[in-house]
Amino acid sequence: MLTLTHFLSLAALLFCIGVLGIFLNKRNIITLLMAIELILLAVNFNFLAFSYYLKDLAGQIFVLFTLTVAAAELAIGLAILVLLFRCAPSVDTEEMSKLKG
Repeated sequence: MLTLTHFLSLAALLFCIGVLGIFLNKRNIITLLMAIELILLAVNFNFLAFSYYLKDLAGQIFVLFTLTVAAAELAIGLAILVLLFRCAPSVDTEEMSKLKG
């Protein structure tokens, strides 16, 4: 039987992996975007777990809005990345700092 503790432990593990991904790899923009998405996924997982165990639908509705905003943020981030990749053929963040006008 899975309890709330199991779901919260999984969400904490996902959150820690995302934070670790940000701190260990500050050079690759794609990896940074994936780490941010892992953090958002962990938060959404917490919302879903509490919504299920408290029998409240508000958490699940909030997750839908959060996923919509996260998808839009990722699409805009990838569009900016493609435009920057055209100027400097690298996804290294230090190369991107040279683009300052």
